[in-house]
Amino acid sequence: MDNDIFYNPTKVIFGRNTELLVGDEVAKYGDKVLLHYGGGSAERSGLLDRVRKSLKASDITVYELGGVKSNPRLELVYEGIAMCRSNGIGFVLAVGGGSVIDSAKAIACGTPNSDDVWDYFLEEKTAKAILPIGTILTIPGAGSESSDGMVITNEKTRQKLAYSDLGARPVFSILNPELTFSVPAYHTAAGISDAIAHIMERYFTKTEHTDVVDRMCESVMRGLMRNAKAAITQPEDYNARAEIMWACKVAHDGLLGMGREEDWGSHAIEHEVSAVFDVSHGAGLSAIFPAWIKYVYKNKPQRFIQWAMRVFDVEYDVTDPDWTVMQGLKRYLGFLKSINMPTSLRDLGVTDKSVLDEMAHKCAEDNGGTVGHFAVLKESDIRNIYELAY
Repeated sequence: MDNDIFYNPTKVIFGRNTELLVGDEVAKYGDKVLLHYGGGSAERSGLLDRVRKSLKASDITVYELGGVKSNPRLELVYEGIAMCRSNGIGFVLAVGGGSVIDSAKAIACGTPNSDDVWDYFLEEKTAKAILPIGTILTIPGAGSESSDGMVITNEKTRQKLAYSDLGARPVFSILNPELTFSVPAYHTAAGISDAIAHIMERYFTKTEHTDVVDRMCESVMRGLMRNAKAAITQPEDYNARAEIMWACKVAHDGLLGMGREEDWGSHAIEHEVSAVFDVSHGAGLSAIFPAWIKYVYKNKPQRFIQWAMRVFDVEYDVTDPDWTVMQGLKRYLGFLKSINMPTSLRDLGVTDKSVLDEMAHKCAEDNGGTVGHFAVLKESDIRNIYELAY
């Protein structure tokens, strides 16, 4: 294992009706809050009304900004920053999934600083101060409810970039599995795909002697797949929803990356897909990650053999180790198809291959020339992975 630091101060409040506690939690940080959310589902379900009542009962003045979309937009972040500054708001509360939470984090990063918040994503500056953030999670998968990262899309430049800062971890996150009952099957599946990808970005590493964390990664991946069908076909199965909600949180809170070099090449490659085609990030990863595995597994085949054997119960073929890896990949693809996730760029509606060159160039350019650590990929490699994914 490598030297490392695990730091995750997010207070997680888990279980039924826990959203009713939000007023007490926010009141610890001030008396003004920006309530940030997405479309109409939180309103229609009555969740926002329950949140408003709880905040009002704690004498908190509420300012609201809705309209967050999948692949959250920079323009709305700017609007939120302006609202917080002009009204002296000192706390941002996100009610929604990963896109809402990421947007809230960016607002919290931009508000107390004089910089253009986009400079943080361009890696030109870092935030000197960050407002405290709370979340009420409604769509598990992104893991943003207890991570230090965020991803924002700049529609003008067609860039989708990430920024991480330890200060961006939410101070509390409320996780009530009942709030996920109404999540459509497709978005439930995309969240599960996203969470598995978060684990694999950490699992596929060149770092040696990581057995304990390896087995934790394998257990969480198996748990996600074991509960996926029940959550999708029986959306009000509380136990399945609870298992998935917790697994998605653990997948991206830093614990499963402890003591190891992480990769994140597949995420960078997928960001170009969702930036251009505005697809769900988890769905994009279900098309990109299998192609990445095909392209890089020979760099360190033993790690992929271990993945195939421990996660998918593939028997080791001593005469043909590649067969073992390919069987693992086949079962991974079979799982993705079983939850109706796309497994190719064509499945995502990408019909013009000419765009692959543009995406590969932008991906390399936006990431300093290369992506990944398990396998360091140049523009030509990225283009080859897009071709495999097509």
